[in-house]
Formats: sequence, C-alpha cells, structure tokens
Amino acid sequence: MQTLRILGIDPGSLKTGFGIIEIQGQRISYLTSGVIRLKPKSVPERLGIIFQSVQELIDEHKPDLMAVEEVFMAKNPSSALKLGQARGAAITAGVVKGLKVEEYAARLVKQTLAGSGAADKAQIQYMVTKLLKLSAEPSEDAADALAIAICHYHHSLDIRAQG
Repeated sequence: MQTLRILGIDPGSLKTGFGIIEIQGQRISYLTSGVIRLKPKSVPERLGIIFQSVQELIDEHKPDLMAVEEVFMAKNPSSALKLGQARGAAITAGVVKGLKVEEYAARLVKQTLAGSGAADKAQIQYMVTKLLKLSAEPSEDAADALAIAICHYHHSLDIRAQG
C-alpha cells in the first residue's frame, strides 16, 4: 500500500501555517504542523523567509503533494495583496521542488471539515484534532493548514485512485 504525504499551507504575511498529513489507504495520520513566524521585516524579506522555510519543510518531510488556501477578498486591498504575495512565495517553493500544487477556497475547506462553509476557527481546530486523533489542539494557523491538507485528500481523485 502506497503512502502519500500532503503538505497544507495557510499563507499569511506575518504567520504562515503549515501541516503535513500522511495517507495510507483510507487512513489519515498526522505528521507535523506549525507556524512560520515572520518578524516585521520588509515584505521582500518576509517572502524570502516563506519561500526558504517551505523549501526546508519539503526537503525534511518529502511530501508528495501540496495544497494552499486561495486568496479571499479581504476588506483591505493592501492585505489581500500581501496575502497573495505570501501564497505566491509558498506556491513557488513547492513548484520549484517539483510538487503538484492545488488551491482550495476557505469556504470549501470549512465545508469539508465542519459541514459548513461559515465554520469558525475554533470549529476547524476541533475537527482537525478529532480527525487526526491529536492529544491537543494545534494553533489556529497550523489547524487551518492541516484542514487544507485534509480537504485536498477528500477532493483529489488522484489520491483516491492510488489509495
């Protein structure tokens, strides 16, 4: 039975969450998660840190696939632009390392995990904790990244065909 690893990324210009799950058949297991914290440096420096950190995660954990949250329409255009740049840095890191990268809307991730596209962060943390049988809730950003990875598993025909 083939084992697949999925890296989920919840991009942000100050905090980028990451989570890696492992799929073996129909079994989903937690591998690791955390947050790339970006000190208030210039935007190009922060983007470089995201790019380098994601590449290091890929080198260390060898995921097979990567899933990233899509940009939502923020009230502040400047925030949306910075979020888009953070996403771009993470996606580029994955593509440079040879990963297929998929993108998912936040509403779809929430719908997949909690049954409602309007689920709040606490509900996502709870569902991630239960689905992955974790002993403690991950931080919001890490939980969101794990949720994106789980969503990718549930919506990817390629993974299901291999499982």
